Amino acid sequence: MKINFTKMHGCGNDYIYVDCFSGEPCDPGALSARMSPRHTSVGADGLVLICRSDVADAKMRMFNLDGSEGMMCGNAIRCVGKFLYDNGIVKSTSVTVETRSGIKSLTLFPDEKTGKVASVKVGMGRASFAAADVPVLCGADEFVDGAIDINGRQWRLTCVSMGNPHAVTFVDNVGSLDLCAIGPLFEHHTMFPERVNTEFVRVIDEKTLEMRVWERGSGETYACGTGACASVAAAVRLGICRPGTPVSVRLVGGELAVTVDGDFSVTMTGPAVKVYEGVYEI
Repeated sequence: MKINFTKMHGCGNDYIYVDCFSGEPCDPGALSARMSPRHTSVGADGLVLICRSDVADAKMRMFNLDGSEGMMCGNAIRCVGKFLYDNGIVKSTSVTVETRSGIKSLTLFPDEKTGKVASVKVGMGRASFAAADVPVLCGADEFVDGAIDINGRQWRLTCVSMGNPHAVTFVDNVGSLDLCAIGPLFEHHTMFPERVNTEFVRVIDEKTLEMRVWERGSGETYACGTGACASVAAAVRLGICRPGTPVSVRLVGGELAVTVDGDFSVTMTGPAVKVYEGVYEI
């Protein structure tokens, strides 16, 4: 069996994209786990299926490196928008994509010279701090700037749902952190029954954040779109950043622009890059 795929990334958060308008593979989780290893296969943070939808222009299903299915990926959905437009599946620069966390609206920005999409703005919906939405087991309605013990060290966390679970912690230095050691301790903490994505954030100023992320099911990735949105939402909630003001989030793989309004509605703008096309043989 041969599978045609496209490798794309948003700020280095790379996925393998498969056009599934004619049908989906029978076990996409296993396929993701098989295609994603970097030294023995295609290599990516996971697999994204671009499928037909009854309620939007397309449906996105994303699978992590370990084969688990995610709810939403902000970097991946930008690349889905690019795929749809660049391949003539949609003609408009306004696109809707169905995800497990709802329908997202995209605005595509094609390059003037090539006509291919270079960047995408995504309406990410509202950030929620409700413990039940994350979910986080904390015995309260929210877990905002709360203390948690990880391996004998106290961390301050703000838990946010962007349709998937996030725990944001503000630190003095992100570069010195050993995420491979501490990331799994957050991801699998008993407070998070569905595991959690953890963002380690340094405040540069009220318009600039630096972030590293440990993603559930994938480990450290170069970027996380929903994580960048959760980080800015947490910063606005804690009074670090201002509502309605674009914030630049500096990630290992690039920068995203995130705006969180007063009602915690979030928009995110960032690049979408095609790397290559290929054929995977099973």
